[in-house]
Amino acid sequence: MRSSTLKFILLVSLVLNISVIAAAGYFYYKQPDYWVSPFGKKMEKNRFIFEELSLSPEHLKEMKARAMRFRSEIDRRRHEITQKRKELITLMRSDTPDIKPINAVISGISGMQGDMQRQIALHILEEKALLDKAQQKKFLDLIENAMTQGRQAGCPSSIAHE
Repeated sequence: MRSSTLKFILLVSLVLNISVIAAAGYFYYKQPDYWVSPFGKKMEKNRFIFEELSLSPEHLKEMKARAMRFRSEIDRRRHEITQKRKELITLMRSDTPDIKPINAVISGISGMQGDMQRQIALHILEEKALLDKAQQKKFLDLIENAMTQGRQAGCPSSIAHE
């Protein structure tokens, strides 16, 4: 009797473990990849703000291609800023932190963020120039909404890298 009880408990444990692993795998593969927009909004990787505009299929395809290159560059810059922030924390951990190198890293971060913001603004202006007046208005309204939706004004976050 004792042997059959032990076998039953082992079987239940095995079924439970397999179920947990299967559920975790299912949710992992079901979860879409996300990207953090230049405004700090978490979005699906294959989703774009401009998809809500009335664009021709060819125009949409061209904008997606440019957006993918843009996203790649912004992600690279975000990663560089994140590395500089880590460098700043390392400097501040020192028992006797030297303010001069700390200020230099802060200036570097500020410059990188300014460059990234200029690149974002230039990209928006380039895309806007390819739209008609009605699309331009809606495009900028969508961007304004993405910038202010549930966030305070400030620097884009680095959620995607941490």
